[in-house]
Amino acid sequence: MEATRMKKLPPYLFARIEKKIEEAKEKGVDIVSFGIGDPDLPTPDPIIAELCKEARNPANHQYPSSVGMLDFRREVAAYYQRRFNVELDPRSEVVSLIGSKEGIAHINFCYVDPGDINLVPDPGYPVYGIGTLLAGGEVYVLPLLEKNGFLPDLAAVPEEVAQKAKLLFINYPNNPTGAVAGKEFFEQVVDFAKRYNIIVCHDSAYTEIAYDEYRPMSFLEVPGAKEVGIEFGSLSKPFNMTGWRIGWAVGRADVVECLGRLKSNLDSGQFQAIQYAGMVGLRHSGQLVKDLCAIYTRRRDMVVDGLNRMGWNLKKPQGTFYIWAPVPKGFDSASFTEYVLEKCGVIITPGNGYGQYGEGYFRLSITIPEERIMEGLRRLEENLGKVEF
Repeated sequence: MEATRMKKLPPYLFARIEKKIEEAKEKGVDIVSFGIGDPDLPTPDPIIAELCKEARNPANHQYPSSVGMLDFRREVAAYYQRRFNVELDPRSEVVSLIGSKEGIAHINFCYVDPGDINLVPDPGYPVYGIGTLLAGGEVYVLPLLEKNGFLPDLAAVPEEVAQKAKLLFINYPNNPTGAVAGKEFFEQVVDFAKRYNIIVCHDSAYTEIAYDEYRPMSFLEVPGAKEVGIEFGSLSKPFNMTGWRIGWAVGRADVVECLGRLKSNLDSGQFQAIQYAGMVGLRHSGQLVKDLCAIYTRRRDMVVDGLNRMGWNLKKPQGTFYIWAPVPKGFDSASFTEYVLEKCGVIITPGNGYGQYGEGYFRLSITIPEERIMEGLRRLEENLGKVEF
């Protein structure tokens, strides 16, 4: 019989999407998928070359350190110094992760006891809530509303909830909404966390995916941030390395140590050749990221302009590779998703898959080639015509 914790878990959103894609393909349907945010472009050649070189080194075939090679952690620290002017001690304030998703889930086991409360954004990356539930904690939802720029209203958190809260999850640039946050918001987060002794967990997976000269900041740039929390980073999105599973957590030393201590009892760290390859990406991130974002800018403009021609009134997001849009009149998130799959052979992600406050929206990922984007938009326009809201 399954453990009680497993019965609390919903089916993972993207597993359902993958199943729908498989079913449609079995019927012979040509699918255009704007679903999962998995980069379609190849990992840059210098990163692959480094992997091949280091994979031939027998020294890298032994058990790696759970917290990551010191050289990798030094490279993460150097990246933070160069990109954000944030100083980190690679020995005590950096831990490597087998993808940031792993760390986001595991941080709950470091601090959450059964019945404890975590503050979780909604809509949001499902793992924030799932990790909370697996650790036996309870989720207090922070609504991300369009009228608030998809930023949580921390002042609206009841005093008794804030007093009990252990972790606060935030994520900017934001998945799924594409919203961004600035210094003023992060300052509010630091003040809130200090007041209630809450650990902030900032998921910064999309910090390098940005447009129109916008440069997202690190949460750790704000004075006092390193006293209240950590930031999760990943090589997946800026270097098209989702399958490589390499990331980090940086910031408050005791939290980093606790996460590293948990990991040392659960895993043996990431293959060292991948860490060496990741170091090349970090070292040369400037031009590699610039080239990638130029491609995503064209795709973003194609999708937003195409939807706006059909009747939407969307602003172009400044970050992430997602477009977050309301469903047309007469639909909810699920029915619109099913409609465009059946009528258009197009996969989109229902907003309610990211939480109750995602109802009434859908998400498109621009991680597909431009010709497929054009084909998907053509099908939508042909079947939907002019939409109303």
